[in-house]
Amino acid sequence: MSETTPPSAPRAALTRRQTLGTLGGAAAALGLPAAARAAPASMAEASALLDAIAWRMLEAGPEGATGLGLDTGEHAALRGKSSDSSAAAQARMAAQLRAELARIDALDQSALDATMRTHFAVIKSAFSKALDGYALPYGDVSVGGWRNAPYVVCQNVGAYIDVPSFLDADQPVHNASDAEAYLARLGGFAGQLDGELERLSAAHAMGVIAPDFVLDKAIGQMRRRLDGAKGGGVLVESLVRRTRDIPGDWDRRALEIVAAKVVPALARQLAELERVRPRATHAAGLATRPHGEEWYRWALRAGTTTRLSPEEVHQIGQEQLKLLQGRMEPILQSLGYTKGTVGERMQAIGRDPRFMFPEGDAGRAEIVAFIHQRLDKIRTKLPLAFRRLTKGNVEVKRMQPESEPGAPGAYGGPGSIDGTIPGRMWINLHTTALHSKYSLPTLVHHEAIPGHVWQGEYSQRMPLIRTLLEFNPYTEGWALYAETLADELGDFDGDPVGQLGYLQSIAFRACRLVIDTGLHSRGWSREQAIDWFMATNGSGVEEVTSEVERYCTWPGQACGYKIGHSEILRQRERAKAALGPRYDLRDYNMAVLEGGNVPLDVLAQNIDRYIAGAKG
Repeated sequence: MSETTPPSAPRAALTRRQTLGTLGGAAAALGLPAAARAAPASMAEASALLDAIAWRMLEAGPEGATGLGLDTGEHAALRGKSSDSSAAAQARMAAQLRAELARIDALDQSALDATMRTHFAVIKSAFSKALDGYALPYGDVSVGGWRNAPYVVCQNVGAYIDVPSFLDADQPVHNASDAEAYLARLGGFAGQLDGELERLSAAHAMGVIAPDFVLDKAIGQMRRRLDGAKGGGVLVESLVRRTRDIPGDWDRRALEIVAAKVVPALARQLAELERVRPRATHAAGLATRPHGEEWYRWALRAGTTTRLSPEEVHQIGQEQLKLLQGRMEPILQSLGYTKGTVGERMQAIGRDPRFMFPEGDAGRAEIVAFIHQRLDKIRTKLPLAFRRLTKGNVEVKRMQPESEPGAPGAYGGPGSIDGTIPGRMWINLHTTALHSKYSLPTLVHHEAIPGHVWQGEYSQRMPLIRTLLEFNPYTEGWALYAETLADELGDFDGDPVGQLGYLQSIAFRACRLVIDTGLHSRGWSREQAIDWFMATNGSGVEEVTSEVERYCTWPGQACGYKIGHSEILRQRERAKAALGPRYDLRDYNMAVLEGGNVPLDVLAQNIDRYIAGAKG
């Protein structure tokens, strides 16, 4: 981790393309295999290469090792290291990816089984897409992840959000050595902020400035973070709370680091956002930014793992929405809601006090209790859908209040591989109006069980590199499919309003296809997107405002949900048709889960093998 302080005098900054070009030869320093070197051919040698690739990734992103509980033993030093967010670090990562691809290409895979060949195909897909992203002149690129963002710092992107949450929730503090590692990462936080600032300033110089409404929200959040840090805030309180029985001057040392390093770095980022705020426009989409069309087409490809064009995705969204609302219509009629559009009638249901949670802390507590009840209910039905069960180790936690205004309604994922850190469903409780009693069950199934937490635990049984690599349409497609499974398992039997909540949730994701492409390729405004979303799907203003602003800063990501969901269902129908009486839902679901997190073309290949095996 390099800790940098901006120089007092301005200097010329290389563009990312220039920097990547100058470091293109760095692959040699990473041990690029010579053409004459004998390529691994055995399963053992291939496995060793997979592990080596994974650990090189974790060295570059050591927080990942902590999140998975792997920063122990010979890798214990990773617990105190921080990832580097500078332009030079991005160039090094691009060189590392090129080197890994060269290693794989040099491998003679003829003696490897289909599963091992799939591992390498998945790596090549993830690394190749990331390299295409790094070739773009600005933005954040997630290697084998989902959060690709044109704006380095905004209302839902940046170390100012991620690091405090990580230190408080995922950084273990059990002894003095752990506390020292916490302090080391606390010191590294400033370097991460300044690495981002370097790239943020370079993007602003190119004319790449986030929309005014995004900057306003980010500036407000950063001011609150800075004000809290001036008194220590959660950065210090988290360590002090967990070191009460560990001798050491932890309070003083943490306060000194925050005051000397973190507060000035936060102030520098805030000053840069405030400096460019007068230049910000209200244009929501990427099309008005430099290289915006190019950036969006890449983001859509990364977000869906397909070559679908923005026009095709837009049309798919409209078609899916029509089908889903066709299913909602008779249920609404049966409940006496006969007049108005589907969206207008769902808005009426959303205003019904029977389905609302009280505002304030009492309502927040009721929401958390409601989530636990739904988790307990769905657990009893899982043996009907899965041949082999995992633990579903999940904890429900509120997001940090400072980050809630710019965050989605909830998110979730698995914990550490060893189980010491549970999977989590993070719930946004900024206002209880974000949630209703008929929409919250599907959110539980999506984020926790049998969604993200559940699926992630199966992925952790694969080689480490496959645990590290995520493909948005698989991950989010599975989470939507988890909602479908809950419905098919009878979770809403006798509950027509709950059934509507489920269908509205799926329709919500079809709306995303329309809105994301509308914003970034059709020139939709923020207000146009919000109004269309509310009128079409009947969602509340708080929810859709946060959603639309998210699409502005994570372009393409929201399109992976419905594209992936539709493909998982399409493959299921194909398996049913091919297998007839030999088809079993439990076996199909295991084929999807145990094939691991894959791009959609590899998913089809996994189902090919499942069908062939089931036929005998």
